[in-house]
Amino acid sequence: MSDEDQKVVIVTGGSKGIGAGLVATYRQQGWAVVATSRTIKPAADPAVLTVAGDISDPSTAGRIVTAALEAFGRIDTLINNAGVFIARPFTDYTDEDYALAVGVNLAGFFWLTQRLITEMLTRQSGHVVNISATLADYASSSTPSVLTSLTKGGLASATRSLAIEYAARGIRVSTVSPGVIQTPEPAPDTYDALAALHPLGRVGHAVTSSTASSTWSHPRSSPERSCTSTGARSPAADVRRRVRLGSASGRA
Repeated sequence: MSDEDQKVVIVTGGSKGIGAGLVATYRQQGWAVVATSRTIKPAADPAVLTVAGDISDPSTAGRIVTAALEAFGRIDTLINNAGVFIARPFTDYTDEDYALAVGVNLAGFFWLTQRLITEMLTRQSGHVVNISATLADYASSSTPSVLTSLTKGGLASATRSLAIEYAARGIRVSTVSPGVIQTPEPAPDTYDALAALHPLGRVGHAVTSSTASSTWSHPRSSPERSCTSTGARSPAADVRRRVRLGSASGRA
């Protein structure tokens, strides 16, 4: 693949967990990658550009897009993978919890996606992939998580709206939904707690190669089919748009 033909993906939360796996998998497929997180380090691979920054800060979105275009000249796909999961009883949430969840899960998605779609419209082509959360659709009495439902549920609704808005202009917007995935992010002693979040009671191993392939293999689709795309399933994932929870808590 020539430099002119090489496709480019932006992966948020790209320093660890599924995000890091997506970076590696896209490189294996020959894509150039722009990876971002608060603590990401420079990469030795010249086809991997890292941009450190707080995704909830609107200025970070501008830096990411500018750096990607300067380095590679195009952007084909955005994966909004960065996210936080804070499980507390509703009345125990703090101002800091609220600001963190809204900042990363909603504001981070909003500012970067807005900037990317503006760029994608110049070429009438692109794909935005949003990673949601199982608990946004399937509440659990054992895991109170209103902030997840509020923010990731909002993200799922925004996906449907954007898919309809931009389908006729060559831009697809999807939600990829693996199950609860075991990555290096959660400590081993949290696996049982993570498994309890899934109706099958198991934690799947990372499926980053399959998840990544779902972002480049689907043809341009109708608005109705653009709203969601189900990622490849681990043994712990069902077929009903289940979504990865990368860790019991914390952010990428």
